[in-house]
Amino acid sequence: MGNARLTAVIEHAPTQTAEAGRWGFDLRSLWYVLLFLAVFYVCFFSHLGALGVVGPDEPRYASVAREMAESGDWVTPHLYGKPWFEKPVLFYWAAALAYRKFGVNEFAARLPSALAAALAALALAWAAWKAWQFEGLAAARYALLIFPTCVATFGFARAAGPDTLFAAALTAAMVAGFTLVWRVRAQARSERRAWTAGRVALVSFGVFLGLATLAKGPAAIVLAGGSVGLWAILTRRWRAALRLAHPLAIIGFAVTALPWYALCAARNPEFVRTFLFTHNLERYLTPIFQHRQPFWFYAPVLLLGLLPWTVLLIGVARDAIQLLQEKRWADSPGLFFGCWALFPVVFFSFSQSKLPGYVLPAVPPLALLLARSAAHLIEDKGRFASNLFVGIGLTLVALGAAASFWLGRLPLRFILAKPHQVVAWVVPLFLGGLAIAVLGLRRPAAALLAAAALMTGLVEAANQRALPRLDKYVSPRVAARAVQIPPGTAENISVYRLRRAWRYGLNFYLHQELPDWTPRSARPGWVYTNEEGFAELQRQGVKCFVAARGSPQALLVRVES
Repeated sequence: MGNARLTAVIEHAPTQTAEAGRWGFDLRSLWYVLLFLAVFYVCFFSHLGALGVVGPDEPRYASVAREMAESGDWVTPHLYGKPWFEKPVLFYWAAALAYRKFGVNEFAARLPSALAAALAALALAWAAWKAWQFEGLAAARYALLIFPTCVATFGFARAAGPDTLFAAALTAAMVAGFTLVWRVRAQARSERRAWTAGRVALVSFGVFLGLATLAKGPAAIVLAGGSVGLWAILTRRWRAALRLAHPLAIIGFAVTALPWYALCAARNPEFVRTFLFTHNLERYLTPIFQHRQPFWFYAPVLLLGLLPWTVLLIGVARDAIQLLQEKRWADSPGLFFGCWALFPVVFFSFSQSKLPGYVLPAVPPLALLLARSAAHLIEDKGRFASNLFVGIGLTLVALGAAASFWLGRLPLRFILAKPHQVVAWVVPLFLGGLAIAVLGLRRPAAALLAAAALMTGLVEAANQRALPRLDKYVSPRVAARAVQIPPGTAENISVYRLRRAWRYGLNFYLHQELPDWTPRSARPGWVYTNEEGFAELQRQGVKCFVAARGSPQALLVRVES
């Protein structure tokens, strides 16, 4: 059986790589390896500190990790000295270790997410190589370019938080699970080697599922179990699915995840109620945190998150329809990956609290299906394939038009709204998109390669030029530097009518929880507020003046007696 498969692969190899070889698009070629490394470096690691912490979550996660690194308490997460159980401990561990190695900064806070995204990309490439007999190698190569350049991937990979760690650990677990539930037919292995590989996969599944549970909680078990269960229902392969409940997998999970949960619950009696019930059950069943969205919310989120490769979903749909017509869908590895992608979307669509990051676990399997579809289309070389790769180029042209509209509507005080800046960003998208569309007509492999290279170049340009210029508008880092005092000693600094994201960010940079300023507690000191807050202070007759306008979102005001 193994020799037959090997013969088939050898006979098929010239046709499957003819287009790739013509363009030198081969894993062994030096220039492809360099492109692959450039994509990984730029999308995941380049200039991680170009932007200060943003939003309400990044500064709090970064602060908890810093307190863990400083206190040496690796069990109970603390925020401003108080136990904080919104998320489990994996991100805090990783970021705290990064702080100790690289210092407390944005690069160290975001490094765990970047490393996790890189792990997920490698796991997807390995899964593609194992899943598809003839197109596996090509799909693996395309996955290494498509997944990192998806907007959702590099966006979350450059954020300080547990979302990417959760999605990556779940990805690794599902890839290990795939090797267990899917019969890899015509695989030339000795019995001993197959037995060893199976045990390694079982332990890996349990360990990575445990890491996912340490990243965001019991949702990991629900998503993995639900995805595999959906596959088992559709294929009626319950026996294969039950392999995942092997004692080795359970032991791997228990050894990885349970010790921290047990220790944290023993030290903190409120942990079970706060974490499991408030931040898991109530968050899912009620809009307790005011994140209510319509049922269809995740459809546009995923369509945008997969850009610029979204149009390849049409190819995925065509492949699925063809398998249904030929009644081969139950024997397709794509069905497993499809169930893995579908279940998280459906599950979280019923949640009463919705945030874009909740369906991040669906992006890796979708990217894997897109990569396989790209490999199939490039091999097919038909008109349908050309149209889809032309569509990738036109997608980039449309992104250029959207960028032109958005930048043109920004106030002129934004440096990116200047006419020459608008041209600098829009023209490459327009010209690059048109070039990719032309390549797609006859050279789809080259079009894919060019699209990945263009996205990588745009991300690097944003890292070097756009993000530093946006910093003072979206992050409190510049505003925090206006106070020239040692961090943690600013007892006379407070905030007034400041957005919570900016307040949390200032707390992180000033290394303390800033109190609210009120007229009753008025005393000489510094107050961070916005334009509206400063005007209100003046209307109240408070003697104050603006000491620094480092950021329009957080003015530093001096209040006098």
